[in-house]
Amino acid sequence: MEGFNHSRVSEFVLLGLTDSPELQTFVFVMFSVLYLITMLGNGLILLTVLSTPHLHSPMYFLLSNLSLIDMCLSSFATPKMIMDFFAERKTISFEGCISQIFFLHLFTGTEIVLLISMSFDRYIAISKPLHYSTIMSQRVCAGLVVTSWTVGFLHTMSQLAFTLYLPFCGPNVVDSFFCDLPFIIQLACIDMYVLGIFMISTSGVIALISFLLLLTSYVIILVMIKDHSSTGTSKALSTCTAHFMVVLMFFGPCIFIYVWPFTNFLVDKVLSVFYTIFTPFLNPLIYTLRNQEVKTAVKKKLRHQNLNLGKTTPSYQCNESPV
Repeated sequence: MEGFNHSRVSEFVLLGLTDSPELQTFVFVMFSVLYLITMLGNGLILLTVLSTPHLHSPMYFLLSNLSLIDMCLSSFATPKMIMDFFAERKTISFEGCISQIFFLHLFTGTEIVLLISMSFDRYIAISKPLHYSTIMSQRVCAGLVVTSWTVGFLHTMSQLAFTLYLPFCGPNVVDSFFCDLPFIIQLACIDMYVLGIFMISTSGVIALISFLLLLTSYVIILVMIKDHSSTGTSKALSTCTAHFMVVLMFFGPCIFIYVWPFTNFLVDKVLSVFYTIFTPFLNPLIYTLRNQEVKTAVKKKLRHQNLNLGKTTPSYQCNESPV
């Protein structure tokens, strides 16, 4: 990394979310619990889908990948933020800061494309149910996931293409709990305002276009369900509303932060909590655990684990057929 950056700054100081001791204790407990539940919930969903044969379908394959991404997105900065709450000096190395930017844009870019892929999957399931298994084949599903990670990787590399060469020769205080381009570019020793706005705003434009595509897909799906069956409209509306709220919590802060960068860092760092902590926490609750098939499979797996823990010798007699 030293070969890319000829700066005198070797580390950055993170100011965190708050400097109030009372708030720090509350936020520490809250975010620790949220992080633990996020990892356990998404991990349980991932394990359940992988180990349950009747959940090996395109929809659950995409949902399991969403759980994997949420575990990654929740882990790139949250553990350090939790540990830093009671640290006297919250610092991060230059390499660690660049790594946080890399993983942030990798995981958010990947999740954006995956959410679009999931809406496409639901559109095919509703509009072409007889051809669903043919269109959403294993190859297509794998291609959608690979495309999601590829787009995420290309996006994050485009954001870092010029950041590594910026000179950081003085200010090193980041007014946030993690490193991101709007905060870091402001610390460069050269005027990066115009180019910085252009580079950062591309992320906001991508998020805005993706959000509009998802919103359009929800409207189309609701219209199709209403045309096919009036009885299913209420349930579909409830499901789409819940999905839309989580999507709004993910895309809304991204759009605000990146479409209008360098505006209000206090608002930016508060909003960033939504797509780095709250969205990975809510996704398994909204997208997966409201599904009856997944809830049944999770209960069976937990029941099976409890039975195994209650026995003194291993049992190999669990031959339940998938429901």
